[in-house]
Amino acid sequence: MPDQHAAVQPPSPAPGPQRTEFYGRLKGQSLTPLWEVLKGLVPPEPRPTPLPHIWHYDTLRPYLLEAASLVTAEEAERRVLVLENPAFAGKSRATATLYAGIQIVLDGEVAPAHRHTASALRFVLESSGGFTAVGGERTTMRVGDFVITPSWAWHDHGNASGQPIMWMDILDLPMVNFFEGGFSEHHNDQTQSIGRPEGDALARYGAGLLPLDGTGPFGKTSPIFSYPFDRTRAALATVAAAGSADPHWGTTLRYSNPSDGGWAMPTISSWMTHVGAGTSTKAVRSTDGMVVAVAEGRGTVRVGDKRMSFGPRDVFVLPNWTPRSFEAESDCFLFCSSDRVAQEKLGLWREERLQA
Repeated sequence: MPDQHAAVQPPSPAPGPQRTEFYGRLKGQSLTPLWEVLKGLVPPEPRPTPLPHIWHYDTLRPYLLEAASLVTAEEAERRVLVLENPAFAGKSRATATLYAGIQIVLDGEVAPAHRHTASALRFVLESSGGFTAVGGERTTMRVGDFVITPSWAWHDHGNASGQPIMWMDILDLPMVNFFEGGFSEHHNDQTQSIGRPEGDALARYGAGLLPLDGTGPFGKTSPIFSYPFDRTRAALATVAAAGSADPHWGTTLRYSNPSDGGWAMPTISSWMTHVGAGTSTKAVRSTDGMVVAVAEGRGTVRVGDKRMSFGPRDVFVLPNWTPRSFEAESDCFLFCSSDRVAQEKLGLWREERLQA
């Protein structure tokens, strides 16, 4: 919370002719007087730039199919419609720090293998059995699954299911590009070699057991790169049935790295929230802006003074430091991602639970 006892700074007087002339000479030397810009650099509390916005899947899907008829997966490399926050037109950002998009792969197609320093996650919106391969292991992508592509891991996607597969991508590209630390590389082959059977990572790391060496293949990222929705949903339903829902967060469980118990990814936090039919949550705000995909259910999200109705597979943005709350018409399972883990490491993350 901002310091309640901080002194109120008086408004800066309009610069006179001498000061204006001085500022002009400073500009010529690539210098700027701090006292003229301090209020913008050190605000009393966050001033969110992103706007609350929702993309309805029923509106998105026809555009994705049309894109698939016009551009091949190989030609595009990644055939994605970027979810651009209206406040960041032309900047490929959903929030200040996260990129989001919806990707489509048709039956018989392959999205070629490549790798990059940006970390990525997939949340599956529609699938009859498409797949992704990460670091030499292939996993089937089912609706509601959370799949990780760790930094600098080879990955490709394919589909032989007879139906299109579509998923939401979230990447930490704005963070990586802020540091100007982005690298990428194309594989020599369209698909990578598969060296482990499907389910290997989940068996090694996802059963409450760990290999003796305790070392995962992806550095600071969880060695489980696919978190099946059926497990997540069952866990949330069991916890919710115990009647222990938090008034502000509903029933929420975060995806974790079994190696250290931390968040599953080093720069992107992800969790699933359940809000029971006919219930609502109290308003809360935090310093992390969120991208939310609806796994199941219908309801309304209130963010600031705006209300947005949502249904299955819709995606919406909740700006940072803006009160948010949910009202569920039916049982809602909401997949949420933000930069909370990065903020926590920097000592920046804050939350305020409101009573209204």
